[in-house]
Amino acid sequence: MIIQPYDYVLIGWCFLAALSTLYVAVDQFKNNPEPTVMRWGFILVTLYMGPLGLLLYVLADKEPRPGVHEVFTSPLWKQGIGSTIHCVAGDATGIILAAVITASLGLPMWLDLIVEYLAGFSFGLFIFESLFMKSMMGGTYWENVRKSFLPEFISMNFMMAGMAPVMSFLMMGRDMRAMDPTELMFWGVMSLGVIAGFATAYPSNVWMVARGLKHGLMTVRPKGSRFDVKPKNEQKNDKKEKEAGHAGHEGHAGHAGHGRHGMMTDATTPQIAALGGVSLLALLLGMAAPANWVNLNLSAHEVGGLIMPRGMTMDRDTPAGAMRDMSFADPRKVTASYGLRYEYYSPLKEQNDKVLFFDVPTGKLIPNYTGDWYTMKKTNFAPRLGLTWAPERFSNRTVFRIGGGIYYGPGLECGGLGYIVGCVTAYSRLSALYRQFQKIW
Repeated sequence: MIIQPYDYVLIGWCFLAALSTLYVAVDQFKNNPEPTVMRWGFILVTLYMGPLGLLLYVLADKEPRPGVHEVFTSPLWKQGIGSTIHCVAGDATGIILAAVITASLGLPMWLDLIVEYLAGFSFGLFIFESLFMKSMMGGTYWENVRKSFLPEFISMNFMMAGMAPVMSFLMMGRDMRAMDPTELMFWGVMSLGVIAGFATAYPSNVWMVARGLKHGLMTVRPKGSRFDVKPKNEQKNDKKEKEAGHAGHEGHAGHAGHGRHGMMTDATTPQIAALGGVSLLALLLGMAAPANWVNLNLSAHEVGGLIMPRGMTMDRDTPAGAMRDMSFADPRKVTASYGLRYEYYSPLKEQNDKVLFFDVPTGKLIPNYTGDWYTMKKTNFAPRLGLTWAPERFSNRTVFRIGGGIYYGPGLECGGLGYIVGCVTAYSRLSALYRQFQKIW
C-alpha cells in the first residue's frame, strides 16, 4: 500500500532491481564463462542491490569480448569484488530468510540480529562456500568447512557490522513498516543493508584474496562448450599451458594466486589474528551501538507497520504502548483501531531491605521493611478505541483523530510513593538530629 511519497521510490527501485537481475541472469548463463556458483552469486547480489549489483557485474565480471575473461578479471580490485560477491550472496540470503522468520515469530530486535548473524554465517559457510564450491575446491566437505571457516568468519563479521546498524536504525525509526516482511519498506531496508554490508566487507576481502586466503573471480571453459575459446593471453604460450594442466581449458584462473582454490596463503598468524580481532570488534560495535538510540527490545508484533508523526522523539526507553498511541494512521481513509490490553506493574522493593517504611494505616515507621511498598491490582484490563479521518478536501494535510480508553501505569503510584518516601526521609533525618541534640544537652 502506498502511504508515504518515498513508497514510489521503493516501487521504482524494486522494478529496476528486477530488470537488473533478469539481465544478469540471462547474460551470466549465456555469455559469461565462470562457475555456476559465481553466476548465482552475482544474480542474488543484483537481486538484493538492484542497479548497483548490475554495475558491479558489468565493471568487474562481464566478459567484454570472447576469450578475454581471464585478463579482464585479473586486477586485484575486481578479484576483491568477486570474493565479496561470493560472501554477500550466501550471507545475505541467510540473513534475509532469518529476518522474515523472526519478524513472523515476533522476536525482539536484539534477538532478531543475533539469529540473523548465525543464519547468515551458517548459510554462507556450510552451503554457499563449502557445499557449492566443493567440486572446485577439492577435498571432502568437512575439509572445505575447516579451510573456509576463518575467511568466512572475518568476511561475515565485517558485513554484519555494516548491515546491522542500517537495519536497527531504519526498522526502529519513524516508519516501522520496515519491520513487516509484507511491506515494500522491509525489502527496501534489506536492500540498503546489503549495500552497506558489501561496502564494509569489501576491503577485508581484497586483502584476503591478495594473501591467498580467499578466491576471487574465476573462469571455467568446459571442453566442447560455447565457452571453449582459447584465452587471448594463452594463444602464444600453448606449451606452457599444457604443462600447467590447462590444455583442456577446464579451469583458467582469473589471476595467479587469486582465482585458484587450492592456493597457499602467505598471510602470517599475527596478521590473520589482528584482522579477525578487528572484524569481531566491528561486529560487536555494529550490533550493540544502536541500542544507545533505539529500543531493541521491541518486536514486529508490537510496533511493526506503525508510522510515527514527524518530530516525535523516540529513544532506547520508548515503550511499544507509547508508539502505538502516537502512531500516524493511513490518511486516505477513515480507520478504526481497537483492542484490549492488560497491564501489571510489580511493586517496588529495596534490594537490600534497608528501607524505612511508613505504614499509612498505623502511622508507624517500620525499619528494614521487607514487604511490598504498595498493593498493585491484578485486574488492570484496558479497552481502547480510536477513529481517524483525513478528508480529501484538505488534501490529506489535516487529520481528525478521536479516541479513548482506560490506561494503567506506574506513574501515579511512583508519584505518590515518592512523596511518602520523601516525607519519611525528612522525618528520619529530623529524628536523628533530635537524638544528637538530646545527647549534647
